[in-house]
Amino acid sequence: MSECTHNCSTCGESCAERATPQSLRKAPHPESHIGKVFGVVSGKGGVGKSMVTSQLAVTLHRRGYKVGVMDADITGPSIPQAFGVHDKAVGTQTALYPCVSHSGIEVMSINLLLPTEDTPVIWRGPVLANMVKQFWTDVVWDKIDYLFVDMPPGTGDVPLTVFQSLPIDGIVIVSSPQDLVKMIVKKAYNMAEMMKIPVLGIVENYSYVKCPDCGTPIKIFDNFVQIGYEIIPIATGSLNHLKSKTKKTIIDITIKIKNRGLF
Repeated sequence: MSECTHNCSTCGESCAERATPQSLRKAPHPESHIGKVFGVVSGKGGVGKSMVTSQLAVTLHRRGYKVGVMDADITGPSIPQAFGVHDKAVGTQTALYPCVSHSGIEVMSINLLLPTEDTPVIWRGPVLANMVKQFWTDVVWDKIDYLFVDMPPGTGDVPLTVFQSLPIDGIVIVSSPQDLVKMIVKKAYNMAEMMKIPVLGIVENYSYVKCPDCGTPIKIFDNFVQIGYEIIPIATGSLNHLKSKTKKTIIDITIKIKNRGLF
């Protein structure tokens, strides 16, 4: 063991100087005013995570709350497209400002900073995580009641950074009922449990599709295997033409948020 410099940030030793663990929580921009922060996660890609994020944001906005969406999926951003936002984010020497959708929802995404919408982001994990961190520390979120973080699939650098750096009040996990997906979803669920992040619910997308002739629900895949939490099934549908079951699901999740005393 080398001589102690009393600077724990440069040392990996475990000694008496480390009386308490250092917090990795980052402060938001000084001009930001953010109420509650919720993450929307999925262990697997392509299961409708961004759709659920968008629907949650729109539902709360329609109920009179000011809502923002942080697109933390740096290599696969889709939130601007979902909200029809194609402008570029602007900034000053001290702050970056999110774009605002036509309905009034604030949106920040890497796609609002790139030269073109199809410009690829070819970065390593730590750089991706730092970019997401800057969306919290450098962006001015103006009097936001609820901020939703649309996270990339998996349990890597970006989800870990979000869970450690942002004051996450709870997450919604999005999945689909294939056997190939359930194991990966369990990993995302276990990560939240290990990091003591409250799980508000697990949304099962693609649960069924209704027959256009008789209205009978047709299960496209096998039933989802329970992984230790209530499953909220929803039908397939688009963001612009929500099915009644999908609407009910989103409302059910907002009720869960209400029951946690967050409204």
